[in-house]
Amino acid sequence: MATQNQAGIEDIEKLLKDYQLLQEQMRSIVMQIEQMQSQKIELERAKEELEKSSGKVFLTVGNVIIESSKDKAKTDIEDKHSMVEIRLQSMNKQYTEMKSKDRQLNEKLTQIYKNGQGQQ
Repeated sequence: MATQNQAGIEDIEKLLKDYQLLQEQMRSIVMQIEQMQSQKIELERAKEELEKSSGKVFLTVGNVIIESSKDKAKTDIEDKHSMVEIRLQSMNKQYTEMKSKDRQLNEKLTQIYKNGQGQQ
């Protein structure tokens, strides 16, 4: 009976660790989503400004600023915007899956807690 009780405690500890790890992963992905959304907004503003411009256009490549054509700059911005969109979709899907798992773990832990309260 004691070994069965010990196994139950170990299962609960594992569930708690899994839940805590999932919470950390969810916080991390939320931060990444926020960063991607900021990048998306920045790219949209850059595209708007580019449309308004009539003079020379410059791009930042690494630590160097180079002159570019308006069309090349527009293509570059659109490509980056598409990449950000794809990453955002992927991260949002990942977050949705994590949220579902979070609910399941939370329900299991709540049930264990309620069962434990009834036994005392």
